[in-house]
Amino acid sequence: MLLEILVHAPRQTPKLCLAMKVWVEYVGSFAAACTTLCWIPQAVKIIRERQTQGISLMTQALFTVGLALWLIYGLLLANWPLIVSNAVTLVLAAVILMLKVRFR
Repeated sequence: MLLEILVHAPRQTPKLCLAMKVWVEYVGSFAAACTTLCWIPQAVKIIRERQTQGISLMTQALFTVGLALWLIYGLLLANWPLIVSNAVTLVLAAVILMLKVRFR
């Protein structure tokens, strides 16, 4: 059914196209929530244990820069799921990066 909708979407009525756009936004928002919220336990663990030995400084730094770029991209597109998810994840990643540098 979904594949059929995707393949024939240009020929569908505007109502179906609107329904598909809403569905896509829900999927994107749910994916953004999952990938954003997954960083909370890591940040809490680092704050509690004050240990960051298992985290690569280079990886965390590149990830944080990448998030900043995704946020800029979302702002340029005015895409709220991209903006909100990347802003929240950027804060969490920046906290983890600062703690990595501090507890090194």
